[in-house]
Amino acid sequence: MASESSFDVVSKVDRQEVDNALNQAAKEISQRYDFKNVGASIDWSGEKIVMVANSEERVKAVLDVFETKLIKRGISLKSLDAGDPKPSGKEYRLEAVVKEGIATDEAKKISKLIRDEGPKGVKAQIQGDELRVSAKSRDDLQVVIAMLKQADLDVALQFVNYR
Repeated sequence: MASESSFDVVSKVDRQEVDNALNQAAKEISQRYDFKNVGASIDWSGEKIVMVANSEERVKAVLDVFETKLIKRGISLKSLDAGDPKPSGKEYRLEAVVKEGIATDEAKKISKLIRDEGPKGVKAQIQGDELRVSAKSRDDLQVVIAMLKQADLDVALQFVNYR
């Protein structure tokens, strides 16, 4: 009689928006006065984003410009995994990776949170790099979505396929 309602918890990033943010950051870096003559640049290197400058402070400033552009484009900084600046010859390099998908340990943590703090009768199943949450009541699912939005998790979450 009462069918199960469900939704998927995913962590996806629009690559086109990341690319647009990167291009905007590169343009700003090429035009800003404080980046003149410091060899500052930002670009894709395969799946990684590589930032280069002649000092550790300047490369961190390049990262800050890029993060600002990501925020303006609606991309959570939780999906950006930036390392530490490393000296490479006369320049400093900083590599960042855009994370997609929910890691297994993170999915287990979310699933445990739903079981412990969510309404009764709500089930969470790990399916690859996403999580399916199902329950008899749509209201219970709304409660779970609100709870996950409030939770302080290490991944940027989106809720899709709500039916």
